[in-house]
Amino acid sequence: MTSSSGLPGSTGAGDAPAPPSVPSPAPRLVGGAWLVLAASGLWGTTGTAATLAPDGASGLALGAATMGLGGLLTVALAWRSAWAVVRRGPLLWSLCGAAGIVVYPLAFYTSMAWAGVAVGTVVSIGSAPVFAALLERGCEGLSLSRRWWAATVAAGLGCAVLTLAGGGDATSGERPTAGVALGVLAGAGYAGYSYCASRLIRGGHGARATMGALFGLGALVLLPVLAVTGGPLLGSARGLAVTGYLAVVPMCLAYLLFGAGLARVRASTAVTLSLFEPLVAAVLAVTVVGERLDAFGWFGVALVVGGLAALTVRRRRG
Repeated sequence: MTSSSGLPGSTGAGDAPAPPSVPSPAPRLVGGAWLVLAASGLWGTTGTAATLAPDGASGLALGAATMGLGGLLTVALAWRSAWAVVRRGPLLWSLCGAAGIVVYPLAFYTSMAWAGVAVGTVVSIGSAPVFAALLERGCEGLSLSRRWWAATVAAGLGCAVLTLAGGGDATSGERPTAGVALGVLAGAGYAGYSYCASRLIRGGHGARATMGALFGLGALVLLPVLAVTGGPLLGSARGLAVTGYLAVVPMCLAYLLFGAGLARVRASTAVTLSLFEPLVAAVLAVTVVGERLDAFGWFGVALVVGGLAALTVRRRRG
């Protein structure tokens, strides 16, 4: 394989020009993986931040505020190019992606409220890779490598172990069965808008413009939901501070990083890498909130780290 500087040799007029170098897929995978991991790390702070919300703030209000207000910030950063994505399409991918953006936060935050934070997070994020793989398989006929399966199974088992290690209070909820069902719905929504964003980016649209378009369309539905349910959340300085953090850091900033990562890795890989989120959430629960994690829980942490390392490590080329 030639180097990035082309073929060495003479510069005579009779020489054929050196063919353009093709970048190795490994650096793109590694760079994109780190962008997705950075976004997932920011997402992992949402549970800790949500514990600071005022009493009476519902999951619907938290979800609508996070991705509704954050969506406005995202589209404001690139509103002209975002509008171009909506106009030039394909419109189907924009609308389907926006639908996933509406479904995901409302189902995710309500799932945590009904089934418990640990169960809601693990079911929502842990089920997403399966839906992402099914979408790629059904829409494009793409096969999944043994490396992807091994990483997904290891990280998914690690998330399950973290749930079991959380104890009774962490996994109890008012309506556990309905909460688990909503977690599955949230996983489908997350995988759906990730796949639609990936299709738009691969179609030639910029990552920032694509995320701005999808979140701008989603905000058209989420903001009215916030107006109806957001009284307890937005009625105090503490609630406004929590809302501001959720909208700016784990939403706007994180999804800009996630969009840049989607331009470099497949949607199924990106969604699997997002299993880093419950790992960060567990560590913050121990170090910030004051929860305890036993040896069984740290074993789950090791499984998640091992699974993610299988996708991020650079493979040796012959």
